[in-house]
Amino acid sequence: MNIYQVIQQLIDCALGLELIEQEDEIYARNQILYLLRINDFVAGEKSQSEDKIPDLLEKLANYACENGIIEDLFDEKEILASNIMNCFMPKPSTVNRCFYEKYEENVQDATDYFYQLSRNSNYIQTKRIAKNINYKFPTEYGEVDITINLSKPEKNPKDIMMEKGLKSTNYPKCLLCIENEGYGGRIGYPARANHRLIRLTLASEPWYLQYSPYVYYNEHCIVLSAEHRDMKIDHQGLLRLVSFVEQFPHYFVGSNADLPIVGGSILSHDHYQGGKYEFAMAKAADEYPFQLTEFPAVKCAIVKWPMSVIRLRSENAENVVAAASCILDAWRKYDDPALDIYAFTKETPHNTITPIARKRHGLLEIDLVLRNNRTSEEHALGIFHPHQDVQHIKKENIGLIEVMGLAVLPARLISELQEVEKYILGKDHTIAEYHRVWAEQLYQQYKGQANQENVGEIIKKEVTAKFMRVLEDAGVFKRNEQGMAGFKKFIQHINGI
Repeated sequence: MNIYQVIQQLIDCALGLELIEQEDEIYARNQILYLLRINDFVAGEKSQSEDKIPDLLEKLANYACENGIIEDLFDEKEILASNIMNCFMPKPSTVNRCFYEKYEENVQDATDYFYQLSRNSNYIQTKRIAKNINYKFPTEYGEVDITINLSKPEKNPKDIMMEKGLKSTNYPKCLLCIENEGYGGRIGYPARANHRLIRLTLASEPWYLQYSPYVYYNEHCIVLSAEHRDMKIDHQGLLRLVSFVEQFPHYFVGSNADLPIVGGSILSHDHYQGGKYEFAMAKAADEYPFQLTEFPAVKCAIVKWPMSVIRLRSENAENVVAAASCILDAWRKYDDPALDIYAFTKETPHNTITPIARKRHGLLEIDLVLRNNRTSEEHALGIFHPHQDVQHIKKENIGLIEVMGLAVLPARLISELQEVEKYILGKDHTIAEYHRVWAEQLYQQYKGQANQENVGEIIKKEVTAKFMRVLEDAGVFKRNEQGMAGFKKFIQHINGI
């Protein structure tokens, strides 16, 4: 490898993407040379390359490993790549100033700028994200999204051994804290030297906006509290969601629930997720319109969705937040023994919501997805959690993204589903035992119909059906006569009937 040529190609990419200007070229080059412990630079002829920034960073990391600059460890290569890209990055104050200058002209121009910066700087891992398997599939509830997540890198045993030997530190406190901005990284903790955040005010509080490094949908952003505190769904949190969509009306924003099992993967830092994407749930139709007695100006409806969703609409932010808070307060204490819904086990709470806010057709819209995290002997992972017969496809928590209709499925399914295809076709296979009952059902169902050309579509259809069952399992009021009657009974309870 001609290391000088690779460095120059990276600088040329940065110039082409306007990460730096021509006057910055020598400065950036010298910073990269320092990181690579190179004491000279031999300029060669300009050469065209198809390599993009992630490819060039990989080459530089390999050079560093081969020359003993870093160890051949995943984290060490990530730290180097992040710090190299930081040579092209403006300081946080500059990013924020540019963002708000654009915001004054057009809010979408501001988010476009910040999203492209996050992509071009390799903070958003575009090369790894491209490995994900994505498809849409129609259901009775609308067209849902299926993603098999292949973007998360796997560490080798040497990486894991290195992590085990290190002392823990409390800085940054977690992956979402503001202290991650510009953090150089360490073994066992991701490098964030090229990370920047936008300063926000939500309901008179300091918050921050960033994008997810592993975006699952268009402009997948994270909105995080300046204070490291536990997730909490309450009136103030609902105000913050509405405040965000009023400032960024082209984005939706939502929160994971604030209890284990039904919550997301990080409950230790108050945060939301949003973006410029319309999920299947957002498109779902009103199924049962109703009125809240105390809030006549708010339009309310049960949504046609496999989970239990109440949709509120109003022109007035105060009204829609007050109505949402009223429903949340009622749900926190609500029992329906006939449907296995209990709000408490002694002092332990079980009822909460997954709220989502958006602006649509000039109205503020809040969806409240009713959640309950109680467990039982039969359902040790959760009564309103994917049940045993669907866990071979999806066993993890059903968080905000899944709730809205995007299945994030584990990487293991890529090879495992290929074996299910062979089973359906009657070929030799090495099927995972936990797929066997399902595979036999599919074999009997599609016997004589399945062939090499259509078996892939059959698998897509049946995986989607499993995901819809996952959502139905997570619904507190089931989509049957008894469940819908229970849902309407809860609405009467809110109205004091």
